[in-house]
Amino acid sequence: MKYMKHPIQFIYLLLLISTTACAQGPKKGNQTILAMQDKKNTYYNPNSKEPLAIPDSLWKQILSPEIYQVAREKGTERPFTSPFETSKEVGTYHCVACGNALFQSNTKFDSGCGWPSFFDPITKSALIYTPDNTHGMNRTEVQCGKCKAHLGHVFEDGPPPTGLRYCINGVVLALEKK
Repeated sequence: MKYMKHPIQFIYLLLLISTTACAQGPKKGNQTILAMQDKKNTYYNPNSKEPLAIPDSLWKQILSPEIYQVAREKGTERPFTSPFETSKEVGTYHCVACGNALFQSNTKFDSGCGWPSFFDPITKSALIYTPDNTHGMNRTEVQCGKCKAHLGHVFEDGPPPTGLRYCINGVVLALEKK
């Protein structure tokens, strides 16, 4: 938690997430990788940069319930459950819904917050930033710049050189290993 400036808000958020996430039942394997390989999702294309305007009703048919809940309903996976949180694999992290390149593995760091953390996106247009004032907090939501999937939040308590901490739900990430 060395990058946390507001530990009370963090504890409140963890309690809220734990309460919500426990109702979802246990996590079933690494659905992130499975979803990326799912033939139903013809919109997953890491080579295309064109924005996608897909209705949520179609996303609901394409994405697993766990991914849909986070990506389209702005949910949060349980902390410390993503295999990407502690992964040291080298490669590029993509949006699991559309394939948009989001982060390079060399910008990933261990923040201790329970979710994969990065200090710099792959490009400025890879992400969309929107205000999020839910749960009594003032935060900045991070969305995929291509399909507008909810990814997580960005905080100003990260390491140099940016001082930013992109706290991202691992379930909405797909890793293309180098």
